[in-house]
Amino acid sequence: MNCDFRIVIDDRPDMPPNAFQTVDEQGRPIIAFTLALIADAQNVDELAFVLAHEAAHHIAGHLDRQRQNATVGALVFGQLAGVTGGGDEAVRVAQELGAQVGARTYSKDFELEADVLGTRIAARAGYDPLRGAEFFFRIPDPGDRFLGTHPPNAERFEVVRRTVAGL
Repeated sequence: MNCDFRIVIDDRPDMPPNAFQTVDEQGRPIIAFTLALIADAQNVDELAFVLAHEAAHHIAGHLDRQRQNATVGALVFGQLAGVTGGGDEAVRVAQELGAQVGARTYSKDFELEADVLGTRIAARAGYDPLRGAEFFFRIPDPGDRFLGTHPPNAERFEVVRRTVAGL
């Protein structure tokens, strides 16, 4: 597995606090931070935890799994539209919707998996994951919305706490 991460900073001033993981055209993993996230971090443990969390998404193969889920969703929704008499446009719209729904399948689980592995990575690197995960208390809480992409912040912090207790 290629863990030669390229770290990039999105320096657009209008971007909200965020970090994400992706890959470039050659498959090299990229972790991106916005300036707002860096400015909002209150200590190096928070930055280390976010970095470790994003690296964990790559290590766990979440992007590939998300793409697979999107493909399955597009196929299922497209088939349903087709067998119910939908024309080409209806099938296309159904496929787009299916891909969106499919991509969100298990996304909360992926976030919790990345929190567990990210906790281990941050701790092994010498950072305090509990102190790092305190940023959950400062970011908007997504709650437990249907088709939401992230679990509630309190649940995420509890996962970090339990993981640290088991180290």
